[in-house]
Formats: sequence, structure tokens, C-alpha cells
Amino acid sequence: MTTRRLGLTATFIALALVWGSSFLLIKESLLGFTPGQVAVGRIVFGAITLRTIMVVADRAWPREPRFWGHMAVVGLLFCVVPFSLFAWAGESLPSGLSAILNSSTPLMTALWTAAIVPAERLAPRQAIGVAVGGLGVVLVVGPWGHAGALPPGQAAFGYDFFSPASPILAELACLGATACYGLGFAYMRRFVVARYDYDSLTVSTVQLTLAAAVALALSPILAAGPLPAPTLVPVALAALAVLGVFGTGVAYLWNTAIVRAWGAVAASTVTYVAPLVGVALGTLVLGETLTWNQPLGCLVVIAGIIAIHRGSRTAARPSVAPAPVGTASRAAGTAPERPLRVRV
Repeated sequence: MTTRRLGLTATFIALALVWGSSFLLIKESLLGFTPGQVAVGRIVFGAITLRTIMVVADRAWPREPRFWGHMAVVGLLFCVVPFSLFAWAGESLPSGLSAILNSSTPLMTALWTAAIVPAERLAPRQAIGVAVGGLGVVLVVGPWGHAGALPPGQAAFGYDFFSPASPILAELACLGATACYGLGFAYMRRFVVARYDYDSLTVSTVQLTLAAAVALALSPILAAGPLPAPTLVPVALAALAVLGVFGTGVAYLWNTAIVRAWGAVAASTVTYVAPLVGVALGTLVLGETLTWNQPLGCLVVIAGIIAIHRGSRTAARPSVAPAPVGTASRAAGTAPERPLRVRV
């Protein structure tokens, strides 16, 4: 195995560990901060990280106003909305379950890409994969379990699935977040990739900078709430900093490097590994438990995603995978990266 392949393999493992541990870090951050404060904080930490790298690497800022407009939309879809939903859901869901629900992201990506990218309509085998993946999501959520937790004397048809006491609302929030990710990938595919010739560092930095600007502007609403207890601040702040610097900043660059070397389909398998990391950390660190249907549903979702990818290879039209976060190129995201140039 060459040194380059070893380096990419190590990057892939690091990315799976970082993204898989994000849900544990969200839980720890919520010990001292509100969900909105966690969402705003991780975006700001991530933006500062990438802006620092961009300055050190001597990158120039894009000048096209339309590009900035597109990236503002991407920042909302990839950062502001899903981070807020996952942080809110983290107050009531186990971190491992949030990680499992996050594995539906490629499924959402396939649906949105087929809807808004004309050249990427679903082939019959892909449609079957979407149906299988949807069944897996239902299996993970397990609505029969919520109906089984009825108060004494209450009929099943009278159960309020959307009451604050029901976790299904938090589960739907996680699915809403993955739907935002899927739409973000499709939007990037149609309006950014192949239209603008900027490297991944530049695109990622612009995306997070705009997301941070929006998050800070909305912070009187998003981050409203009581101040954290002083005794909880150090642990929560450390978790939030790691979540922002690595899970929201550096991870974008790692993901792009893997996609450029292995292709989007192979790189997307990190989505399969990250839930395993999230479940393991939730069990070992937080003592969480999962019901039988949740890991089984995760496997069914993965089976559906694999069917989608295989269907794309056998379709008559060329298969073009959705672009990763922070990728821009001349054609289908394959232009070479500019080497980092450090100021002396």
C-alpha cells in the first residue's frame, strides 16, 4: 500500500471518527448550552478555523456576487438549519439514535437530486433502493413503540405522537436535518459544481462564513435562553470547540480530499461507518441503549443506499454522484486542487 493510499485511509478513518462522535459532542455541549447556542457556536468555531487556514494558505476571496448568493443558500441547508434541528433533537434522543437517523442522508440526497437535477432522474433499480431505504427509516423510528407507550385507558388511535413527551417529534427533526443535507447536496450539484472554478478550501470557507453571519444575525432568536451554569461551562465549551473546529471545519476539507481521490460513491461509505462510531460512543460513554429495531433499520437503510448506487451504475445515462460539501470544479468536481501555499 502506497504512502498516499495510507494517508487517505487514515483520513477516512479520522473523518468517520469525527462525524460519528459529533452526536456525543452535541450531548456534552447541551450540558451547558441551549440547542440554539450549540448550533451557533459550532458554526462560528468552524468558520474561524477555515478562515484561519485560508489566510495562512494565501487564498483569494471570490468576487462573483451570484456565487456568494448560492453559497448563502448552501450555508443555510448544510449548517444553520440542520445543526439547529440536530441540537434540538439531542435534548431528548440518545446520541446513537441521532447518528443512525443521520445515515439517511444519502437517501435524501438521491431523492432531492432526482427532483431538481434534470440529468439525474431515478432509474427503476434506484427507485427500489429509495423504497427500501424508506422502509428502513420507518423501522428505525419504530412508530409501534411509541403507540405502545400509551397512558392507561387511552386508545391507540387517540395517542398524540407529536406531544412534547413523544420522541417521534425529535426523530422527525433529525430526518428534517438530513433532508436539508440532501437538498444541499443537490443544490450544490446544480448551481455550484461545474459553474465555478474554486478549490474546496475557498468554497468551504465562504459557505461557513456566510452560515456564521446568518447564525449570528439570528442569535437573538436561536441562542436565546438562560446562561449556562458556571460549573458546566468548561466541559460543554470544550465539547463545542471540538465539534466546531473538527466536526464543522476540518471535516469538510477531509471529506473533499477523499471524494477527489476515491470518488463520491466510495467516499459516501463514511456515512455507513459514522453511525457505528456514534452508537459505540453513546453506549460506552453515556450508557445509552438501543432497541432491536434501530440497528436493524440502519442496516435496511444502508441496503437501500447500496441499491441506489448500483442502480446508478447500470442506468443508461452516465452516473454522476452529488458533489460533496465544499467542492467546486470545472466539470463534475474533478478539477485538481491547488496546493496550499503558506505565507512566510
